[in-house]
Amino acid sequence: MLNSRMLEAAGVSAGWLAVAAVGVAVVAYFLGCFNGAVVVSRYILRDDIRDHGSGNAGLTNFYRVFGGPLTAAVIHSDALKAVLAVLFAMFIAGHISPELVTLSKYWAGAFCMIGHMFPCTFQFRGGKGVLSGSAVALMIGIGGDGALPSWIVPVTVWVGFIVLVAATRYVSLGSCWGGASFIAASWIVYQDPLILLLAAVMGGLLLWGHRGNMVRLVKGTESKFAFHKGSQSKKTGAEESGSPPPEPPAEEEKKDESGPEPESGEKDGK
Repeated sequence: MLNSRMLEAAGVSAGWLAVAAVGVAVVAYFLGCFNGAVVVSRYILRDDIRDHGSGNAGLTNFYRVFGGPLTAAVIHSDALKAVLAVLFAMFIAGHISPELVTLSKYWAGAFCMIGHMFPCTFQFRGGKGVLSGSAVALMIGIGGDGALPSWIVPVTVWVGFIVLVAATRYVSLGSCWGGASFIAASWIVYQDPLILLLAAVMGGLLLWGHRGNMVRLVKGTESKFAFHKGSQSKKTGAEESGSPPPEPPAEEEKKDESGPEPESGEKDGK
């Protein structure tokens, strides 16, 4: 746990540590604001994922609405921003004190998730933090062992998620497991109050983002994941406006059955 002895050993004042913490938080937040689903849908597909399906700017809704290879771009962008946020925090913390590296991962991860879910660049309407949170869990598993090996955290989160989604096809159920198990595993491994607090922020945000899904799971009305583009097609033209299709043009009036009037003069025939 962070204390004055650690600061003295690192040769840094509490003021400089606060500056570093704020700097990491700002960078992590704005990295989180880069929402892959919104960026791809608005600037490549010229649409907004938040106007379709569940309205969520996340991977599952993007795949159901748009499908296609651009889903991979959403996956990579949302995972990469979390990795970059944690790496930046590790770089800063490593220059202060190696004992702060693990705490810095949770610190950066929390603010990256806040940016993902509440991006100031997109009217504070973001995703639910599943991809970003999963990437943070993987980064936490790299080094920095506590009372137990650090890899226990990502393994607990990811294995439970994969098993639940594979067995039930409810992505939201696996996501809720990820949020809850992340908190529990972080405490079991590190047993640090500050780490527990930050883990609770991340796991709590993920669970809060899925509150509607949890209600539908209880009621049995939650949608299951399918490995194909969903049926949420976008209507166009008269179909979207609800107006009936245009009627075929009226037929021309029939000409007089008597035919054209005879010419005034008869032609001489042979």
